Amino acid sequence: MTRILAAADIGSNTAHLLVAATDGNLVMRIDNFNEWIPLGEVVARTGEIPKEMVTQLVAAVKEFKRISSAKQADALYVFATEGMRAAINHKAVLKKINDETGVKVDIIPPKREAELSMRGVSLDTKNYGAEVMFEVGGGSAQIGLISKNSLKEEESLPLGTGRIIAESGLRNPCPDYALTAAINYIDSILSAGQLTGRASTGVASGGVARGLWRALHPDSEKVLALDELKYIIWSCSRLPTDRIVSRFGVKQKRAGTLLPGALVYSALMEKFGVRDLAVSEFGIREGAVLEMSSGKMKSWLV
Repeated sequence: MTRILAAADIGSNTAHLLVAATDGNLVMRIDNFNEWIPLGEVVARTGEIPKEMVTQLVAAVKEFKRISSAKQADALYVFATEGMRAAINHKAVLKKINDETGVKVDIIPPKREAELSMRGVSLDTKNYGAEVMFEVGGGSAQIGLISKNSLKEEESLPLGTGRIIAESGLRNPCPDYALTAAINYIDSILSAGQLTGRASTGVASGGVARGLWRALHPDSEKVLALDELKYIIWSCSRLPTDRIVSRFGVKQKRAGTLLPGALVYSALMEKFGVRDLAVSEFGIREGAVLEMSSGKMKSWLV
């Protein structure tokens, strides 16, 4: 039986709602809504979510409820990832959201984040034979080793775009010292990571990967090559934001994630030996919708 369900994640770059119809196997998007709220960078700098961002989050969740109801969704599930996990005031923030909207937001652990992403990306990449999955957000990067379309091992590393900006002072155009600091930071985190191995095929999910894909492939080819990411690094490190927007056809806020995103994805590809990375159009929200449909995830009536 087909149901209409709504899932929203409060990530480290955006708060994003998906309303979709699903039969438990396929997901058909009905509506998307997102608001840019860069928790990852702010929390990395200050350790907490500031008052003005709390106000933004409350307004976003209210809009999630309104859209879900208007689209006649049976249920709404809202969850948060690294940006919220890392904030020292996250309990107070979640209480305020609940008090003002009536919606309980779950903070999910990194393992669950990787599981939901894996379920989502399988919708359009299950025949690729991918051996590794990457998802770079604003606060962290999820790495998953895959066997027969199943997640076997996973690891979460502090390699989100916002965190890298906070750690290195990365900007557009980028001074050499900031670019070097970003590369050194990424290398140090990857060197301390626990997952190792070589993979012939990889898959990527999430807004940062899709932003890179759209910047590089207006023809919609769903693959990122290592050399293309190195071109992004070379180009975006030399251009101001307005030139990045015009050259790559991306929105201004997304333009700021191209350089740190390309740095992380290229480093991940080199570590695991991946030359070409398939980019999924689906991800964590679609995974959550499928889990809701199967009854494996608690959700709330709209």
